[in-house]
Amino acid sequence: MRNKGISALVCAGLMAGAAVLGGTVPAAAQGAAGTAPRGQDIRERLERIPGMTVVSVADKEGFPLYTLTYEQPVDHRKPGGATFTQRATLWHKATDKPTVLYTGGYTLAGGTTAVTKLIDGNQISLEHRYFGKSRPTGAAGDDWSKMTVEQEAADEHRLTRALRAIEKGKWLGTGASKGGMTATYHERLYPEDLDAVVAFVAPNDANNRDDRGYERFFANVGTKECREGLNAVQREMLVRRDALLPRFEADAVNNGDTFEETLETTDRAYEFAVLDQVWNFWQSGTEADCGSVPDAKKATDTELYDWSKEHGFSVYRDEDLGINGLGPYYRQAATQLGWADLKFKHLKGVRHYPDLYQPNSVLPAGMRGTYDNRTIADVDRWVKTRGERMMFVYGENDPWSAERFTPSHRDSYRHVVPGSNHGASIAKLPAAEQAQAVATIKRWADVK
Repeated sequence: MRNKGISALVCAGLMAGAAVLGGTVPAAAQGAAGTAPRGQDIRERLERIPGMTVVSVADKEGFPLYTLTYEQPVDHRKPGGATFTQRATLWHKATDKPTVLYTGGYTLAGGTTAVTKLIDGNQISLEHRYFGKSRPTGAAGDDWSKMTVEQEAADEHRLTRALRAIEKGKWLGTGASKGGMTATYHERLYPEDLDAVVAFVAPNDANNRDDRGYERFFANVGTKECREGLNAVQREMLVRRDALLPRFEADAVNNGDTFEETLETTDRAYEFAVLDQVWNFWQSGTEADCGSVPDAKKATDTELYDWSKEHGFSVYRDEDLGINGLGPYYRQAATQLGWADLKFKHLKGVRHYPDLYQPNSVLPAGMRGTYDNRTIADVDRWVKTRGERMMFVYGENDPWSAERFTPSHRDSYRHVVPGSNHGASIAKLPAAEQAQAVATIKRWADVK
């Protein structure tokens, strides 16, 4: 759940937009004299795909970057019904190069993925349904029953099949955090689409009723002194609620934060933010940050509150949680993806709302849902037993990596970056392990 987890599940800039406006086909994309420009040929082929629109084309490092929209069924089980337009971009280098299908799991992600750079590939970036501008209009847009793992995987399947007619090389799926989950779900449901998947820090809450993996993580991460210091600060933030809540309320007024549609009151919003503190500390920080943890008993109210705001105290507000914010993620967490229902034993006696820490708490009433783990449990079993050419990269000190995918023995691998957080990457692996991972990805992509 975590606001910063998901605003940086949102993680590592995955929510960054990739709006591309204007521009021309670069010189590098021009053909020989008397022939049609290569970029123009690709544009024409894109425009011939039913439902595909080329919104614009710009230059990116000497190659055309196409901004696209693609008409998708709201319900793939009823392809003749309502539709919506899904945003995507295609950075095209050559039809015989490998192609990377990248989903951030949220809005249209910008930037070039590490996998794309490694294999010098084309890159397709896709906005997840119901996020940003890729959501149905009218009554269909309010029907959250179509915001599912299965429907998004079907979106990606249709787009992949359409663009494979142009991009003829190997196809690799990738993404980080929720994007890594999304790539994994696509691979399970349509295993013939992609030649391989490289997923970074992808959580796998296969059994939402069993959160022992998360509890073990927080009982062992870092040093005992750091864990105890963080727990003491978290508890003190609730012990001093009467003194600190007015500061929180003043910040809310200054920032224009409201809570009526989701968490309902400032007291509930304050407690929720406190509950997220330790998770967020480890998600984006490292053990080196432990030295900054204040002595909870000796710190003044100002010292305690100001340190917390800089180290994991993340505010959940209405403005970021509805249909135009992170609400679609929390809808998925509430219905399919699951969440870490931590026990917070060290906070016994100072919590006001024992059932607060779950995704429906931060959703408007019309977006709340009922959990069903069948799809995620199925994906977990399939990855363990039948998944092929799948690589998972996790951070040792990342709470999102506490419950992980276990790959099969079918040319599939899992790497854990020592001491790393939610920004774990192949580049941070020990040299020998990094070389092995790089060689595997290049082999999958059929590049030297």
